[in-house]
Amino acid sequence: MERVSLSDLEPTEAADGVNLAVMAGSESMNVQHFEIEPGAVVETHSHPHEQTGFIYEGEVVFVSEDDEVVCGPGDSYAIPGEQPHAAENRGDEPVRGVDIFSPPRENPSWQE
Repeated sequence: MERVSLSDLEPTEAADGVNLAVMAGSESMNVQHFEIEPGAVVETHSHPHEQTGFIYEGEVVFVSEDDEVVCGPGDSYAIPGEQPHAAENRGDEPVRGVDIFSPPRENPSWQE
């Protein structure tokens, strides 16, 4: 068994104001911590992985082709693989949460 603490992570700035860090992983999934600063945007993208997550601080707006979904503390979400989506912090405080990807994201481009 592996234990990873938030204090052990070395986040990577994937975009202006968007910090990501892989926390733990296995053959079938991985867990990623994220922080999105006020005003920061994760541009529209898609990936083959199913993505679920949980927000524990702040409020994020997920934007897809036809919809906007607001998630705040205590909310979880699910994004099907291949679905184009973006994420925006339109608030005044950072958004913090965790994502779970299945299958795991190996060597995401933001780690380069």
